[in-house]
Amino acid sequence: MKAMIFFVALYLVALGSGCVKPNMVAYGGDQFDQDNPKQLKKLSTYFNAAYFAFSLGELVSLTILVWVQTHSGMDVGFGVSAAVMAMGLISLICGTLYYRNKPPQGSILTPIAQVLVAAIFKRNLLLPSNPQMLHGTQNNLIHTDKFRFLDKACIRVEQEGNQESAWRLCSVAQVEQVKILLSVIPIFSCTIVFNTILAQLQTFSVQQGRAMDTHLTKSFNIPPASLQSIPYILLIVLVPLYDTFFVPFARKFTGHESGIPPLRRIGFGLFLATFSMVAAALLEKKRRDEAVNHDKVLSIFWITPQYLIFGLSEMFTAIGLLEFFYKQSLKGMQAFLTAITYCSYSFGFYLSTLLVSLVNKITSTSSSAAGWLHNNNLNQDRLDLFYWLLAVLSFLNFLNYLFWSRRYSHAPSALPPPNTKEHHHNIP
Repeated sequence: MKAMIFFVALYLVALGSGCVKPNMVAYGGDQFDQDNPKQLKKLSTYFNAAYFAFSLGELVSLTILVWVQTHSGMDVGFGVSAAVMAMGLISLICGTLYYRNKPPQGSILTPIAQVLVAAIFKRNLLLPSNPQMLHGTQNNLIHTDKFRFLDKACIRVEQEGNQESAWRLCSVAQVEQVKILLSVIPIFSCTIVFNTILAQLQTFSVQQGRAMDTHLTKSFNIPPASLQSIPYILLIVLVPLYDTFFVPFARKFTGHESGIPPLRRIGFGLFLATFSMVAAALLEKKRRDEAVNHDKVLSIFWITPQYLIFGLSEMFTAIGLLEFFYKQSLKGMQAFLTAITYCSYSFGFYLSTLLVSLVNKITSTSSSAAGWLHNNNLNQDRLDLFYWLLAVLSFLNFLNYLFWSRRYSHAPSALPPPNTKEHHHNIP
């Protein structure tokens, strides 16, 4: 019974987190008018501020909350977390009168399915030479030429006495939604390897820390699990500096409201992630050689560079990805595409598990020979080689990203889908 309650609680936490994070980011972005140049500049600041808040929360959970749980018990730690979440809910409700709100528009999945079904059903029809002849075309809605086979969902077929159903005839706005989704899938897929690297910093790198000298002083040890707080400390310091100084400086040269366009920001972050694994591989080789050949234990401070580099990489990649998906969306898709960014975390961790299994299987040369990570003992395993493998995969992933980002040219409309209205209160 206790186990069932515990697992139900864990799934509720996962469900709540999955609902809160993407919707909170998109809802905050909705408070800015993208048609106003001044507010458009503030939108980039908002994404930086939002990730700053996320990082601050992660830092508190990895330091203060861990200390509370260690000294007062896990029940107290969960109780504190619940109390803080309740305070956050009250704070959100208190600002209800000032928010810009949109009426519910239904599931985004239904229009997507309708476009695919209609396009398949009309696959043998010829597209009109003039896009203005497509159903639901608006003069102020940008029509793109990518994935033109989807435009067949907008071809009217004359039927006596009957109108075509929504599963046979779609608007251009619906088709553009699907085009955006298909266009961003390659960009999204390139972040999966990035989150696979994050998985190593939360698993194998913690194991590295346990195999090192954790003494800060004679009486104080650094908990290896708290090493995960290093990237967030860096983010808390660098994100405000980036937004306050670098963005206005870069804006003078690029003319972009965000200083650096989101796609370039993501690319720079993916490039840096490679060096995080390079640093981890070099450290593990040195740590293992010292432990096996000289019976020496390195200080845990040697592990800092791989966390610092990844923290810098995360500042560019994660925030850039949120901003990119939000700005590339038609109205009504922001929350959906923002949620996709968090799916990348799940896929990245699943890929990490798959890689470990594959590496162990491939590197086992015989029934008696163990794989690189088989022994669960860092002095016997070859974690350094696994890190080098990840560094190579990360660099190849970066090259793959360059290919897709250069081909990406979708320019969505900022207009809402047809027959939707936006209601909001004045924002002070």
